[in-house]
Amino acid sequence: MPVHPTQHPLLDNPVWNALQTVHKDFAIGTENIKRYPAGVLQIMGCANPFTANLQEIDPWLAPGEKIFMVGDLPPLPADWTNFIKIDCVQMVWPKPVNVPVKTPADILPIGESSRADLLELVNLANPGYFFENTYQLGSYFGTWQDGKLIAAAGERLKMNGLTEVSAVVTHPDYTGRGFAQQLVAHVAAKNFDEGNIPFLHFVTDNIRARKVYELVGFEERRIITFWGLMRS
Repeated sequence: MPVHPTQHPLLDNPVWNALQTVHKDFAIGTENIKRYPAGVLQIMGCANPFTANLQEIDPWLAPGEKIFMVGDLPPLPADWTNFIKIDCVQMVWPKPVNVPVKTPADILPIGESSRADLLELVNLANPGYFFENTYQLGSYFGTWQDGKLIAAAGERLKMNGLTEVSAVVTHPDYTGRGFAQQLVAHVAAKNFDEGNIPFLHFVTDNIRARKVYELVGFEERRIITFWGLMRS
């Protein structure tokens, strides 16, 4: 019997499983700890977080560089610091749903000519989580008005049969019109049609995001922590 999306075990350690499968070409590090390259994604994963020795990744982590882990946190070496703890809701999209369209808008792929606009837009709303080469992780889509990119969504972590919907953003001047929900539904449906279960994360106190994702058909799977780490 197929595993229900909310029970999918790979999602308990999503970064490691992404770097072992679909995103293995991005992986740098050791057999036990791997990270994405700086400038692509400041995030790493461990095969077994409970026994991992984080010092293994020191050659691939600059002193003072900030990086995140998702899920269980290994013991921290003396020269490592946990500078932030962000509890997030992890959701999955088990099946397509009919999503009402509040404001009709065209959704188009974000190509090379608009990558700088995507970087600026995402960092306007969520600074520090989207980098110059993050776009390499998957496909991104946007909505334009008057020649300006006003909303976007795309793909981040990918593993066999699972794709994370990420970089969901609307310019502050255009919120409340349903652009984000249309884009999320578009990215989710694209992946579902490709045989991938869409999933996503958002900060637990972001009530607005929860409403959008529930309207689109996402279901809560668990609370999962993003640990911000740095070594001196």
